[in-house]
Amino acid sequence: MAELIAKSALAGHAPLTLAATTLAEAPMTQITAILPFPGGAKAVAAALRPFGLTFPDPNRQSVNGAMRLVWTGREQAFLVGPAAPEMAPGLAATLDGAAAVTDQSDGWAVLTLSGPLARETLARLVPLDLRDTAFAVGAVARSGLNHMQMILTRSDTATYEVMVFRSMARTAWHELAEALQTQAARLDAMS
Repeated sequence: MAELIAKSALAGHAPLTLAATTLAEAPMTQITAILPFPGGAKAVAAALRPFGLTFPDPNRQSVNGAMRLVWTGREQAFLVGPAAPEMAPGLAATLDGAAAVTDQSDGWAVLTLSGPLARETLARLVPLDLRDTAFAVGAVARSGLNHMQMILTRSDTATYEVMVFRSMARTAWHELAEALQTQAARLDAMS
């Protein structure tokens, strides 16, 4: 019998580092959508509480160690990290009837952009105010990356996480790499 091996959307792309800023594919991880049914918010909150997570407010995330619950739209969030049913025995049963829980891991690619030119690189492609006062560490936005949809998370002061549909991963990589090359060339020309 054939053995199937999971490959990342960008298998074969080595990280790109220019001017101390790195574009890389994040390691593959479990992504589980949690969408509370009408009237299920309290049950979802109760199920998440033992794990130190809360259902995130719009444009925010809830973090506890390796687990993150990232806001992805109106009354929906992605649990990034361990699979929801594996978080603890009975969690899936607790959410049954309170929320739709679906595995989204194969549908998304995650890229990271980190370093001193990360914000400037994204600013060329993203129609958002990325200044510290408007998009602080922990902020999340669902927006466009040039012509693609994305979920953008600011993980650290100079690190951003870009989630795109798996089918758009190579295009997103190309767009971000080109913008980073332009920013690095501008910096080089100024020095």
